[in-house]
Amino acid sequence: MSARGRPRRFDRTAALRVAMELFWEHGYEGTSLSMLTDAIGITSTSLYAAFGSKGELFREAVDLYNSADWSPTDSALETSPTARQAIERMLRDNADAYVDPHTPRGCMVVLAGLNLTSANEYIGHRLAALRRRDHDKVVARLDRGVAEGDIPPGTDTAAMASYYLTVLHGLSIQARDGCSRELAHTVIDRAMLTWDALIRQPDHEVVAGDPPRSGGG
Repeated sequence: MSARGRPRRFDRTAALRVAMELFWEHGYEGTSLSMLTDAIGITSTSLYAAFGSKGELFREAVDLYNSADWSPTDSALETSPTARQAIERMLRDNADAYVDPHTPRGCMVVLAGLNLTSANEYIGHRLAALRRRDHDKVVARLDRGVAEGDIPPGTDTAAMASYYLTVLHGLSIQARDGCSRELAHTVIDRAMLTWDALIRQPDHEVVAGDPPRSGGG
């Protein structure tokens, strides 16, 4: 005769994945404690015992989202042979992830911390720090492209990184709004057309205090 009332073994990894998808779809404040406990199948007491707090659970969920199993950005930047290929692959692989029908649409790091109350501003600061870290990674890859001869010396790699990450974050919002994979990749096609313009150096860069250039000789 089997023992009755024996509690099921708590699978922390599975619980974290469930929480990640809830935060990803509904955002930090849109995901209530009751939503988490109902979806995971545990009490609030057990949830706090396992994760400490909702904020700590969110932190771990974001770490899982950014892990190698979920984030295509690091792979694109680290393994693509040229800087241009790295940026294009970063955009296309992320766009495919954003519209994957098996997961919530868009990027958790971009969307999960919108419209936070003052009590939860630290969540927004944490996500902003992660986005700045991605910016630093893209700048580093573009700087490597300068060192390897893919990009001309003097190119404003920080501005390039900001531009392509703005495209990427915009694709996240478009995906949440229901855009198709085809439309996302069309946007990327257009964004990559700007590559040559972004690395082309002007003949003269105007700095503060420079007099206007006259048409005379």
